[in-house]
Amino acid sequence: MTNRTQVVVIGGGQAGLAAGYHLRRLGLDFVVLDAQTEPGGAWQHTWDSLRLFSPAAYSSLPGRLMPAQSGETYPDAQHVVEYLAEYEKRYELPVERPVRVASVHRDGQLLRVESDSGTWHARAVISATGSWWRPFLPAVPGQTAFGDRQLHTVEYRNPADFAGQRVIVVGGGNSGAQIAADLAYDTDLNWVTQRPPRFLADDIDGRALFDVATARRRALDKGRTDTGGVASLGDIVAVPPVRAARDRGLLKASPMFSRLFAGGVEWADGTRVEADAIIWCTGFRPALSHLAPLQLRGRGGHIATEGTRAADEPRLHLLGYGDWTGPASATLIGVGRTARDAAREIAELVRA
Repeated sequence: MTNRTQVVVIGGGQAGLAAGYHLRRLGLDFVVLDAQTEPGGAWQHTWDSLRLFSPAAYSSLPGRLMPAQSGETYPDAQHVVEYLAEYEKRYELPVERPVRVASVHRDGQLLRVESDSGTWHARAVISATGSWWRPFLPAVPGQTAFGDRQLHTVEYRNPADFAGQRVIVVGGGNSGAQIAADLAYDTDLNWVTQRPPRFLADDIDGRALFDVATARRRALDKGRTDTGGVASLGDIVAVPPVRAARDRGLLKASPMFSRLFAGGVEWADGTRVEADAIIWCTGFRPALSHLAPLQLRGRGGHIATEGTRAADEPRLHLLGYGDWTGPASATLIGVGRTARDAAREIAELVRA
């Protein structure tokens, strides 16, 4: 089956929906292809206790404020899923699912999108696949020797699966801190970080982080000195569960170990700790394999962009992958502005 449209959006999570909102407002013909069976993007697959870093009103997509969650300052993942499902329905966004996109190709004046549900030809493509589907695991000596009880953030759900066990959580970012706090009460926990954990001040949440990220991007665009942005403030937002575990002395981090052995880990000085499981909270990489036929990746696998537009393919925009596609663009509140700019550029291209 072959289809034609002006714009194909790949990914129906928060970035794809924000793009759809602005494309609809501009009167463009488009389709959103989503690999998931239900609305909600990656938020459907997170661990049970995950909380946003900001109150609901500061975690909204364009056009529709996220309602507050009863009894919660920081909404949980299920609340976000429900919000995204309602948002999609409210704006009657043309989402087709489940559709798995395999590749994007140049095809004369158009881009050709190949999927397991057919082919689309479009004047422009927005890639909004995020990074949840490409977890990163660092190479550490002895990983094979340790055994199979190694998980990444994407596979962790709740502490009940590890009750009474010896668990090592690796990672000094927000995921590592939240999962360590989740496990701190019912397991024999060792939290391991590459450098000492840097908690942001308790009164700093996603609202302030968005402002800092935006100010940094504006300064860089004007050729000013890089202030470091969010990274200069710290690595971990002290959401209530993290704060509670920290204040009870349950979040004491050890430096990174040097190798694994069968049933445990070892530091450079010979110290050993046995473990039943290791949870690697070591981040993600952009899920961009579908763009490989365009041959846009440069050194280190990075696709050069000008704003959200691929520098070497003006018909392609990348949305929601991190600061390199717009300040705070991987967040609910941050993606709206870059989605608006991408939609405007595409409208100019299509109507030229």
